[in-house]
Amino acid sequence: MTKENSHTVIMIGAGPAALSAAVYTTREDIETLLLEKGVPGGLAAVTDWVDNYPGFPEGIAGLELAGNLQKQAERFGAVIDFVEVTALHDEGEWKRLETNMGDLYARVVLVATGSDYKKLGIPGEAEYYARGVHYCATCDGAFYRDKRLVVVGGGNSAVQEAMFLTRFATHIDLLVRSKLRASEVLQKDLQKFVDEGKITVHLATTTDEIVGDKDGKVVQVKATDTASGSEVQIDTDGVFVFVGLKPNNEFADGQLDVDEIGLIKTDENLMSSMPGVFVAGDIRSHATMQVASAVGEGATAALKIREYLEGHPIDVQAEV
Repeated sequence: MTKENSHTVIMIGAGPAALSAAVYTTREDIETLLLEKGVPGGLAAVTDWVDNYPGFPEGIAGLELAGNLQKQAERFGAVIDFVEVTALHDEGEWKRLETNMGDLYARVVLVATGSDYKKLGIPGEAEYYARGVHYCATCDGAFYRDKRLVVVGGGNSAVQEAMFLTRFATHIDLLVRSKLRASEVLQKDLQKFVDEGKITVHLATTTDEIVGDKDGKVVQVKATDTASGSEVQIDTDGVFVFVGLKPNNEFADGQLDVDEIGLIKTDENLMSSMPGVFVAGDIRSHATMQVASAVGEGATAALKIREYLEGHPIDVQAEV
């Protein structure tokens, strides 16, 4: 007999990485349960348009892409339950997952909970999300060819993405709350763009409000120069926010090794510090934060999960 409420594989999260992994595991008749506390598809599902996913030359709506991934996984037998995992424990051959619906057990766990972008929490940010407010330059920058943009943030990501966006935009206003925290090398690179007039850096400037017009398009950012206390109004066609990531790792607190920002560390087999617990997608340390790479990692994780199960057969006597 086996443990009550047990499954061969439980995947925490139902974004692109987990859905991709589930296609592979279920096609090989590995019983797979996905636990999702929000919307299947992760950040992809709430992205207006995905223009850089291979195989869709005209792009595809994020919700449609997420829906297709879900249908494919379910066609092969994956089951999605809307449950929140609150803790994860290593109990040898089994991993115990505490959830808001009771405890579940799994032989193998795939953590694919992703990360969420830190928000500014200002008026207009939520209202214009994906309609002028973005958190991924690679995903959405091409929509702003020959437009003006505002980039918010002063760290490495903000500076890198601001320079990347000059490929499309005519001008970038970089709003930095205090001072630049990017590496010295990046700051030197940034200065070249400043000298060429492609980027204007506004230090000690808070971003206070994102303003749209009657057609629902972003047209302006209201800010404050904290050195002088004066209000600054910047006309813009879009806003890209890069103030950090918030890994969705609360359930793994103290159980899995994480890096300095809370992303889960893995070995070359995508296994975490807890044997039998694999990690894929945006929650993994050193992930590239792209849908395509998350899908690829999910497929790789599924193959590694199969190898793990083959190498760790259940001790039947221990279950009797």
